Amino acid sequence: MAETLEELTYDYEDEGTLVRKELDRAVLTKGSWATIMFLFQELDRAKGKFRPPKMAIVRFKKSKGSYRKQSSFNISNEKQARQIAEVFERWYPKIAEVAAASGGEEADAGEDGADETD
Repeated sequence: MAETLEELTYDYEDEGTLVRKELDRAVLTKGSWATIMFLFQELDRAKGKFRPPKMAIVRFKKSKGSYRKQSSFNISNEKQARQIAEVFERWYPKIAEVAAASGGEEADAGEDGADETD
């Protein structure tokens, strides 16, 4: 198990064969609950080639000194990624409007401590 965020990888081997390889990563939040986006490819075993890249958002929980995967969401294609981005663009002005009307501040990383650092 990984003790630091730098040690976490999205690579996965099955019987000595790399079947999922990490191409890039972006750490979104640090702390006891960490969120990392991974850009990765999966092996098409029949063709022996890697498929087009996908993205995953993965949440890790640090417990007893090690990070463990808690949940993940794969973004499988460009269309889905753009749809998610469009919803964010549409919703964030509404969030700011509701927060201002209720006298609160804009939403931040949340109450789960996701914005804490190690």
